[in-house]
Amino acid sequence: MIVAPPPHDAQKSGILSKFRLFFPILAGATLKERLIGCLGALIGICLTGLVCGLFMGQGPHLPLIVAPIGASAVLLFAVPASPLAQPWSIVGGNTISAFVGVTVTTLVTDPTLAIGLAVALAILVMSLTRSLHPPGGAAALTAVIGGAAVTRAGFWFPLVPIAINSLILVALGMMFHRLAGRQYPHRQTIAPVNTHKTADPPAALRVGFNSEDIDTAIASLNETLDISRADLDALLRQVELQALLRQRGELTAADIMSRDVVTVTADASADEARALLLDHDIRTLPVLDGDGRLLGTVGLRELAAMAPAAHLPVSEAATASASDPAIGLVPRLTDGSIHAVVVIDDNSRVMGIISQTDLLATLAKSLSRTGPAGLMGGHGQGI
Repeated sequence: MIVAPPPHDAQKSGILSKFRLFFPILAGATLKERLIGCLGALIGICLTGLVCGLFMGQGPHLPLIVAPIGASAVLLFAVPASPLAQPWSIVGGNTISAFVGVTVTTLVTDPTLAIGLAVALAILVMSLTRSLHPPGGAAALTAVIGGAAVTRAGFWFPLVPIAINSLILVALGMMFHRLAGRQYPHRQTIAPVNTHKTADPPAALRVGFNSEDIDTAIASLNETLDISRADLDALLRQVELQALLRQRGELTAADIMSRDVVTVTADASADEARALLLDHDIRTLPVLDGDGRLLGTVGLRELAAMAPAAHLPVSEAATASASDPAIGLVPRLTDGSIHAVVVIDDNSRVMGIISQTDLLATLAKSLSRTGPAGLMGGHGQGI
């Protein structure tokens, strides 16, 4: 059931929004993010113009930088996760649209018809080449109404300066975002897969919404969203997790972890590690260095084909801190590949370990105390 906010809260929110200097429209847009975007655009546009000027000369016959690149910079630096701001969209969308505009100019003499056809065909061609980029429409229009310099350049205009501008801007954007600690090009979240080579969907996808639900919801909106389907799926699953943490986030990793942890040192043999796993009937061993710090983990799967005296095939460990919410470990322990999460301190020393069994026992106790309604946001007692 959706509960409407109290009227006074809604009024308060509306009043505050009128007097806020910065009230972002896009989700995740903060003043800090916008300032970083402004800095990126400043650096990107200035350096693009500088580089083009050095290599192409600054004569009046050829512009250093074209206006659509300014619009590309807005997308590249302000919303770098948008599908419309990815490298192929910027370079391909601008260049292809410019080619469309030059072609229309060559074939159509009526200027009114030419400007409309250039933009419309640019959208069509960008859509077919998966390079949809809003500034591409401006690039196509510039090819039609750009004046004598553009007309003289002819079919070179999409390459010089459009493609050159776009390539330089994207290269600078990649460097800037890396220095700013951002991820660009944006990598879509990979959906969980079944690692057991059976026809069943992964455990994380068997409960809750599925891909068909997402497709139906998108179709019902009858709008095109500026977010990829994979990112939308990941966002909704994160919303589910945050709601669960809010409702059942009292228990921490320290509350449910096993503290008497069986470990092995990095210089142990595969045979020794295998013996420990079988003797204690466990599936994962934390591997420690000479100072007792966590290096990784090893399990029966990795040891199955190893020679008895071989060195341990250490894998990267899934870790958590003692204060992390226990329920927050659900995604990692249900992805089909991780069987245990190692709890470590600030010095990477092992404090405990949480297995799938530990987490299952916690969820079972939650169900037994609250019932199904409790997990759906009722007023049952917390775990």
